[in-house]
Amino acid sequence: MLRVLGSSKQLCDGLTRRDLLQVGGSAFGGLSLGQMLEQQARASSSVGNERSFGRAKNCIVLFLYGSPSQLETFDMKPEAPLEIRGSMQPIASSLPGLDVCEHLPQMSKIMDRTTVVRSVTHQYPLHGVAHAMTGVPIIDVAMELNPRDPRHQPYFGSCVEYLDRQQRGGKPAEFVQNVALPFPFSSKRSDQPFRAGPYAAYLGGAYHPLWTEFVGEGTVDIHKERPGFSYTGPEPYLGCSRDSHFRLAAVESQPELTIDRMNLRRDLVSQFESARRHLDETDIGQSLSQFQEMAYGLISSPQVGEALDIRTEDDATRDMYGMTLFGQSCLAARRLIENGTKLVSVFWDEYGLAGDAWDTHFEHFPRMIDQLCPGLDKAMYGLILDLEQRGLLDETLVVLISEHGRTPRINGAKNGGRDHWSQAYSVLFAGGGTPRGNVIGATDSIAGQPVDRPISPKSLLATMYHLLGIDPHTMLPDADGRPTPLVPESASVIPELLA
Repeated sequence: MLRVLGSSKQLCDGLTRRDLLQVGGSAFGGLSLGQMLEQQARASSSVGNERSFGRAKNCIVLFLYGSPSQLETFDMKPEAPLEIRGSMQPIASSLPGLDVCEHLPQMSKIMDRTTVVRSVTHQYPLHGVAHAMTGVPIIDVAMELNPRDPRHQPYFGSCVEYLDRQQRGGKPAEFVQNVALPFPFSSKRSDQPFRAGPYAAYLGGAYHPLWTEFVGEGTVDIHKERPGFSYTGPEPYLGCSRDSHFRLAAVESQPELTIDRMNLRRDLVSQFESARRHLDETDIGQSLSQFQEMAYGLISSPQVGEALDIRTEDDATRDMYGMTLFGQSCLAARRLIENGTKLVSVFWDEYGLAGDAWDTHFEHFPRMIDQLCPGLDKAMYGLILDLEQRGLLDETLVVLISEHGRTPRINGAKNGGRDHWSQAYSVLFAGGGTPRGNVIGATDSIAGQPVDRPISPKSLLATMYHLLGIDPHTMLPDADGRPTPLVPESASVIPELLA
């Protein structure tokens, strides 16, 4: 008998789980493990719109931490009072009827390949990836600042990887499936602890995203000040060196959470070796053997290193994405997808200080003009155009998302600021079974409230799961073994987001 770690839990397919399995034979109730998982996969494939179910073979999530303003991106209100509309002007885009900010001129050219959802809304104007990208129904500050809070649910990418492996009968993929760039989340600022969100929660450390490290130098110096803190130095989001690239992060450079993933693999390998002679001729034994190979070989795979080495791309392609940390991360994401990664997350994260990135409580307009819009503009343009030219856009779901929006009214901070606002904001989709040239929902005259088609971020997640071929109401076992859906029961697939 092979006992594989952990406490007893119930899987979504009804089996008892001890982190992976407790194997006592080749069949359960007359069905092999492979047959049971095959039945689960068939049941999932019948959910929802059959034509759109599973249209996306892979997904790139672009998460703008801190939250961009809807009023300076895709929901401008030029007729609103100055204290609402601010100083930026709209320009026409390739999607008739959709104007974008004047500081997004490259993105304006590819908006006809996208669908913009302008009416996303929820009641938690707090930072954190958790509410936007997990099934957790509520969020608070304590959860945001504690990745180990037991109330957390697994990150979207972790669930995709877990269920993908389930559908393969427990067999590992031939390439890394859940990668996050450019560096371990919230690790490049020194004044607060790691934030929560992009972790596997009760699925266990084996399903945390594999984080990369950025190898390179920032080329533009910047001085940032926050109450009680300051940072002066190079800012790679403004510009990075031509020799910049990425590699999988060393275990010791990541939060304690990520160490669990490597420890789990090492423990599994020891157990597999001791029991392997009894399993070699069974389907289960072959799966375990493949998991062993992944445990020791996948992280150091030369193919992974080659995919992350963006220095092999020609200069014209790199320049199309923009020689910034975000742009080059998006390029690395495309390379990973080409090589077989199913889910890549690219975070525009804080650098140097908390309250950085898109969290524009003050100096909103200078930061949007100088720090933020230019990098987003080139990166998004480069990614969509590159995927399209390579014939990958139709099978790759691209989602540009954040945790909330910004206040309609400009505050009185230096050079203006916009504070947290979750009652109405915008999210952008492209490719992967979504329609081209579409706008869903509308807000009032100040972009403060939805007046048409209010949409929960949980319904966005439900739609993303659906497009990737996953029933969004699949049940996973939480830490106490209780069945928990990927998204709350109230969430539903959004028909207008299906091509």
